[in-house]
Amino acid sequence: MRDALWRMSAAAQAEAVRGGEVSAVDLVDSHLDRIAAVNPRVNAVTQLLAERARAAAAQLDRRRAAGDLLGPLAGVPFTVKESTAIEGAATTFGTARFRDLVAPADAPPVARLRAAGAIPIGHSNIPTLILAGMHTRSELYGDTVNPWDSGRTPGGSSGGDAVAVATGMAALGLGNDSGGSVRIPAQFCGVAGLKPTTGRFPADHRILGPDDPGPASQMLVTDGPLARSVADLALAYEVLAGTDPRDPRAVPVPAYGEPLPGRVKVAVVADPGGHGVHPAVHGAVTAAADALRDAGYDVRDVPDVPRLDEALDAYGRITVTEFAPNWPVVRTLLGRGGDRYIEMMMERTPPASADELMKLMGTWMNIRRSWAEFLDEYPLLLGPVFTEPPVEPGLESRDRAGRDRVGSGMRLCTVTSFVGVPGVAVPTGIVDGLPCGVQIVGRAFREDLCLAAARAVEDRLGVLTPVDPRTGGEGRGH
Repeated sequence: MRDALWRMSAAAQAEAVRGGEVSAVDLVDSHLDRIAAVNPRVNAVTQLLAERARAAAAQLDRRRAAGDLLGPLAGVPFTVKESTAIEGAATTFGTARFRDLVAPADAPPVARLRAAGAIPIGHSNIPTLILAGMHTRSELYGDTVNPWDSGRTPGGSSGGDAVAVATGMAALGLGNDSGGSVRIPAQFCGVAGLKPTTGRFPADHRILGPDDPGPASQMLVTDGPLARSVADLALAYEVLAGTDPRDPRAVPVPAYGEPLPGRVKVAVVADPGGHGVHPAVHGAVTAAADALRDAGYDVRDVPDVPRLDEALDAYGRITVTEFAPNWPVVRTLLGRGGDRYIEMMMERTPPASADELMKLMGTWMNIRRSWAEFLDEYPLLLGPVFTEPPVEPGLESRDRAGRDRVGSGMRLCTVTSFVGVPGVAVPTGIVDGLPCGVQIVGRAFREDLCLAAARAVEDRLGVLTPVDPRTGGEGRGH
């Protein structure tokens, strides 16, 4: 029985623990066995919290035996990105300099998952400082391997969580996203991921002291879950939504809004900005559009999303301006070659002057308004997560052409992070042995609409994981 437990959905795991059919200890042990078997091949879990997880599971079993009501995620193991605090564990950011930076308390999303009964089983790998690129490679822990093909990146920066979930080492992963860092690894690893509306989940990204980061970091970075199914993603969403005094940005908006009248309109944009899209990704968008039509949605092809290139330029200028003063120090923490990704971006995008920055902040609001008007007409947008299948590890840091190719590939993720709206990545199938997927973007605070549409796609196109790690191009069919 233990061997099968890690294969169960998060919802089924929690139901079995609540009903006493499975002990939380056995559930945790099943995942620890899976980690022991798989993690040496993929290097996704970094700091394993085995004994602490067993102790939390034993306490949960005692509570159930005493008749206590257990939470909606009772006993469900989850991983946590190396940049997010778990009480008593180091928040290393993947760099040796922070190896001993032990967190005094759980970050708000970790605390919320734990309060619902979920059990953190380990930290997960990231690119060094989240800044070394899209590929999950850290100075402290090395490379994480895509379980579908070791010659392709798992994506990032939440790549460790995506791989852990895809291979059954955890039922849920907790990542974060400021331009695709949950959604891209979800697509590349064949799992589902949610980037929520800015202000939907409480967070606290003050890792290095009492001071808050600048406005771009506060507005762009959102924590988000990864799961093997949309139903499990929705379960995590319900737990994570809410307010917390540590985050005055978090808004007390109901997790589920009023039903929309009539058939929900879906705008389809397979090639945002007209910069090109790989046939496999175009095919994924078409398949998802057909699935939504079959589910009763009013699916319409539209020329483009609002102001994409302008938004990408403003995103780059604002983030570089905020980041530039600290770059001389930060680059020393990135390890050999870890600075190339950001350095190439800063060479092309100079910091703005004070007057220019003020104007850019107005442009930011104006672009958000344009998107709100677009989504008022079309409550949902269907498009690519990344406009290519998974690329080779480190492409974005290799040279300028690679950097530009990756930046273009993630463009719809970047702009939707910039305007602060929710997006759900959902798999659509396998092409040449590699997972494909799409994202469904919605109005602010209507994650429920995105999740419902993603569930309709999943119901028709299927779930791809858990998967056993493969090597090279095994099973790619050519």
